[in-house]
Amino acid sequence: QTQLLGVLLAAASNFLISVSLNIQKCAHLRLACQTEPKSYYTSKLWWCGIILLGLGEVGNVTAYGFAPIALVAPLGCVSVIGSAFISVLFLKKTMRAADILGGALTVTGTYLLVTFAPNVPQELTARQVQNYLVSWPFLVYSILEIIIFCILLYFYKRKAVKHIVVLLMMVALLASLTVIAVKAVASMITLSAKGKMQLTYPVFYIMIVLMATSCAFQVKFLNQAMHLYKATAVVPINFVFFTTSAIISGVVFYREFQSAALLSVFMFLFGCLLSFLGVFVIARNKKEEHLQIPFIDCGHIPGQKLTGKIQPDSHSSCYGTLNNEDDSVK
Repeated sequence: QTQLLGVLLAAASNFLISVSLNIQKCAHLRLACQTEPKSYYTSKLWWCGIILLGLGEVGNVTAYGFAPIALVAPLGCVSVIGSAFISVLFLKKTMRAADILGGALTVTGTYLLVTFAPNVPQELTARQVQNYLVSWPFLVYSILEIIIFCILLYFYKRKAVKHIVVLLMMVALLASLTVIAVKAVASMITLSAKGKMQLTYPVFYIMIVLMATSCAFQVKFLNQAMHLYKATAVVPINFVFFTTSAIISGVVFYREFQSAALLSVFMFLFGCLLSFLGVFVIARNKKEEHLQIPFIDCGHIPGQKLTGKIQPDSHSSCYGTLNNEDDSVK
């Protein structure tokens, strides 16, 4: 019953997040259509979306206190599939065959992973978390993760390699620490609310610091990826990397599959694979919404493609500039 509560809470929270994101997008589009555009934070609709987003994230964190990481993390696909179908209502988008196929694959995968997820006790005391922190599997896992992260950070900083895989790999490595800390904090708060005080242990505050720090850097690299690449590429890859790292961290730190049967493990992984495939099918060839920006068509200019644009340049006395401008173009 406790695990079922965590599943329902995670699914409802992710669905609420998808609703909130579509409400915010709707608010931005409405403001863009006004003759006198206002700041987005003056919109009541936008604030409504933000409040729903906050409630969804709180629900997601709480779900880790009732269900295993390996079960809560893959349920993030509910947000992706929910967003695809809700956008038809909020943003008047057209339902595609890919959305229906991807939705069917995701629902099937979700059913399998919920059915064959590990059934382990979810009441974690502060002493148990302390023991897990100094266990040799987690220490080995931490050392490997730090080495991989430092290598990726070296290429990112020194070699200026900003490939989508490099950025999202760093996000996933940080996310594995985040979910470990979130589950520990949520479990200790849940136990404390039931009368078994856990908040006096130093490990509780260590986990809060770890959660906040890893979250902050995770957002930094994820924003960088969103800035450089299309959301249709970032969302599915990030979902796969995040879910995989979360499941591995649950296996290593909380030993969630320690007593699971081989068939259950296989069916669980197959369910995850179907969910991954469903998310990629939904995101594949999906057109992104862009606000209209004024431009001048170059037309037939030597050295420039017909699709080239002259963008307004507010920092120059000229109206606009061309990319790779040379003497012949001038």
